Amino acid sequence: MAKKGEAKESKDAKDSKDSKEIQRPPAELLYAEELERLRASDTGPRPPGWRLSLHAVRRFILGDEKKGVRRKFVGNPSLVDRAMVTLATSRGLMLVGEPGTAKSLLSELLAAAISGASTLTVQGGASVTEDQIKYSWNYALLVAEGPTPRSLVAAPLYTGMKEGRLVRFEEITRCPLEVQDSLLSALSDRVLAVPELPGADGMVFAQDGFNVIATANTRDRGVNEMSVALKRRFNFETVFPIPDFATELELVRTETARMLQRSGVPTAPPDDLLEVLVTTFRELRAGETQDGKPMERLQAVLSTAEAISVAHSIGVRGYYLRGDGGSAADLVECLAGTAAKDSAEDLKRIRVYLEQRVSRRTSPPWRALYEARHLLPG
Repeated sequence: MAKKGEAKESKDAKDSKDSKEIQRPPAELLYAEELERLRASDTGPRPPGWRLSLHAVRRFILGDEKKGVRRKFVGNPSLVDRAMVTLATSRGLMLVGEPGTAKSLLSELLAAAISGASTLTVQGGASVTEDQIKYSWNYALLVAEGPTPRSLVAAPLYTGMKEGRLVRFEEITRCPLEVQDSLLSALSDRVLAVPELPGADGMVFAQDGFNVIATANTRDRGVNEMSVALKRRFNFETVFPIPDFATELELVRTETARMLQRSGVPTAPPDDLLEVLVTTFRELRAGETQDGKPMERLQAVLSTAEAISVAHSIGVRGYYLRGDGGSAADLVECLAGTAAKDSAEDLKRIRVYLEQRVSRRTSPPWRALYEARHLLPG
């Protein structure tokens, strides 16, 4: 018979193996060791219901070399401070900005550090209904027993209020206005009514630690504008793109290496190819070359997240098709599918960029990019 310690060791090994097989582990699982280390050494005051102090949450998100905690969010530290302070109050946090500026990442990291769970999430969209936010019913039990706590199926808002956890509402402005406004009573009165249940079960009062982090991207403005009443329940914070080239390049390099490792790819794209990739994205995004010459910008979103996605694709193509780290030809092929999407006009703009701007650059990686221009479709 296995001893108790051996059984625990076997279970821990299995949990570790299982987490490695998950394609996209949540932050609380991916960084479980760092969170445990921060929790063990955390002596700062904690807001009611929080698992970590504000100082420890800040270290988790922005990194702390002395404690062996890596930086996970590249952005203004004061934004993180303001976000934490908001979540420690009775107001919700709304993160707005261009697509790909790591709004969802910041929301996930905050939820993992504060609540220990980031998976109480509603993904906004035109098909989202109120019961996907609050609660629904197991209809077999509902018919057999009537409305009882056992037949109720908790949705993220119900669970978050009952357990005192953060609820994430991604892309809230993609939901119809009446669906968005289902948050009003939870954010203002901190109570959720379940009129089908009798007595005390019919009211869920928010426990300490509950709050809502919502995100909205500025390209969706005008799709489903938030009501004034709901806006008053949120503090708004704007997440801006990374302004510095060196910082963006380092982030692309680091995240690409991490993603390639999970994809079973031991080699990363060469540094000079990543420099070309990041420069290309920044110039097409800004509508201006690095030396200040104007050019036509793409309509597509050319965020840092998209650059990482392209770099990841380059590495996968290079390793699994040829056994190398990727080439300029891979960059052109991936750029067409990721950056231009299905826009014929954006493909034309990329072609003009290669012909008019890249053609004048003489370094080997830029020459290789220019010579691969014929791989653009159309």
